[in-house]
Amino acid sequence: MDNTFKTFLAGAMAATLAFSLPALAQQQKIKIGFITTLSGPQGIIGKHMRDSVEIALDHLNRRVGGLETEVIYKDDQFKPDVGVQVAEELLKKDQVDFVAGIIWSNVMMAVAPVVTDAGKIMVGTNAGASPLAGSQCSELYFSTSWNNDQTPEAMGKFLTDSNINDLYVLAPNYQAGKDMVAGLKRFYKGRIVEEVYTKLGQLDYQAEISQLRSKNPKAVFVFYPGGMGINFIKQYVQAGLRENIPLYSVFTVDETTLPALGEAAVGQWETRFWSPDIKIPASQKYVNDFRKKFGYTPSLYGAQTYDGIMLIDSAVRATKGNLKDTQALVKEMRKANFDSVRGKFQYNVNHHPIQDFYLLKAVKGPKEVEMHIEKKVFEKHKDAYYQDCKMKW
Repeated sequence: MDNTFKTFLAGAMAATLAFSLPALAQQQKIKIGFITTLSGPQGIIGKHMRDSVEIALDHLNRRVGGLETEVIYKDDQFKPDVGVQVAEELLKKDQVDFVAGIIWSNVMMAVAPVVTDAGKIMVGTNAGASPLAGSQCSELYFSTSWNNDQTPEAMGKFLTDSNINDLYVLAPNYQAGKDMVAGLKRFYKGRIVEEVYTKLGQLDYQAEISQLRSKNPKAVFVFYPGGMGINFIKQYVQAGLRENIPLYSVFTVDETTLPALGEAAVGQWETRFWSPDIKIPASQKYVNDFRKKFGYTPSLYGAQTYDGIMLIDSAVRATKGNLKDTQALVKEMRKANFDSVRGKFQYNVNHHPIQDFYLLKAVKGPKEVEMHIEKKVFEKHKDAYYQDCKMKW
């Protein structure tokens, strides 16, 4: 074999290798670990989230960023220690590229550092623990939901604007419960009659309802997600209090709890960033396709989870499937270049959304009780903690 032929052969092999590299990149597989609560009374929220991941995958032809995709679902069982255990399994055993999900702030506070310390990106699609928006913000942590305080801040503003100046407050005794009340108080200028924290996961509220009845406040504010909210609302209505003492809430009456609440929810006021009746094209497509596939109406928990998968997709596409370049992925995720269910999606410096918030009311629809947007309370609202975040970009 003469030198000329050797040179030609080497050049041909190099050219073949060069042309095959993009193809190899496209053959990569992306693994996403998705942690949520899939068991117990709170599992209904996790079901909405998991089903919304599936709708997002359908809309992406089951290929996130154009890559073959595997989503591995894990149940945190509503427990921080289990959340840490399954996160470590996803990182070490399954070798996932991203971790997403998580409902509960106490679980997120335990899990997020495990993921980010491993050099992986964590996409929170519900829990909005305040430290993660402020002093404990991280380049590798992104939220597609909100900071906990923001939704009750909108309710606080509405109550103040409505001259409701005498309020009784209840919430579960954990990170999110305290954040929700802090958010309410940041914008509520009236008098808080009493501030009561109950056991996380509590389902019997007869004693608390008797106590608040004796105080005879002008109105009541609660934060009771999932099964806690179903029981509290039913017991409040059965006690005959709704007509005399109006009840205002956040993350309590929504599409996860409405099927169980039915008529008991009618007249309930909530604030949030999204509703199935919002007139935004990406949202309407998401809601319609979700209803067709699963036969029920999606919730805000699902909507922000859908956005979480679309956020990951946008970054992986922009980096041409290079999952090893974490800094490039972070840079692209900050752009939030995807069609969001909330319209234009914009990140603040702490990787939490700047977004609108609305007042909703539970009304009788043609087939079921529905939440309807009544008016906008905040426009392009920023959370209260971003100035404590030291990230610069």
